[in-house]
Amino acid sequence: MPESAASRITATPAAREAIARLRAARGEPVMFVQSGGCCAGSVPMCFPLGELIVGSLDVLLGEVDGCPFYIDRRLDEAWHQDVFVLDVAEGEPEDFSLGAGPDLHFVTVSDACRMP
Repeated sequence: MPESAASRITATPAAREAIARLRAARGEPVMFVQSGGCCAGSVPMCFPLGELIVGSLDVLLGEVDGCPFYIDRRLDEAWHQDVFVLDVAEGEPEDFSLGAGPDLHFVTVSDACRMP
């Protein structure tokens, strides 16, 4: 699904640059998954495209530069966001996620993810 008016995910220039670097280094697209686990937060996981099998509870928000972005349906319903923004932040990525660059990880920005 190409990024379009129907897409509910967009990205900052920094996130797009990080995706371009990852794609160039790996020679393939990546995918993003915003988990709905007990510790779900603003940190999406980034994997090589197809490495994580998405299930019936995963919703495709859209694509950023050819890279799909999924969110857990229950989390999507709880957050009630029309549009999410993919960005980068300082710090190493969590778990098995690919990093956004040296000492950088991807983050999801939305009103629901902002700290008070």
